[in-house]
Amino acid sequence: MRVAPVGGTAVQDHVALAEIELCGELIIAASAAEDRLSLESIDEVLRVAEERAVGEERAVGEERAVAEERAVAEERAVGE
Repeated sequence: MRVAPVGGTAVQDHVALAEIELCGELIIAASAAEDRLSLESIDEVLRVAEERAVGEERAVGEERAVAEERAVAEERAVGE
């Protein structure tokens, strides 16, 4: 049997840590609720709307960057 060496070899999986945190928040919300959590309540606890908004902002920014790159490429092509 191998034992992990003592020292600074710990690895942090930030995605796993975030998932564990969200599970904990769901457990807390469920234990505080009188009935089952609705889908809307679960989405609120998991901050689904916030994540969706961030994703949409990122997509708009990427689309704008692509459009600017195309415009620059077209200007260069016309100038040649």
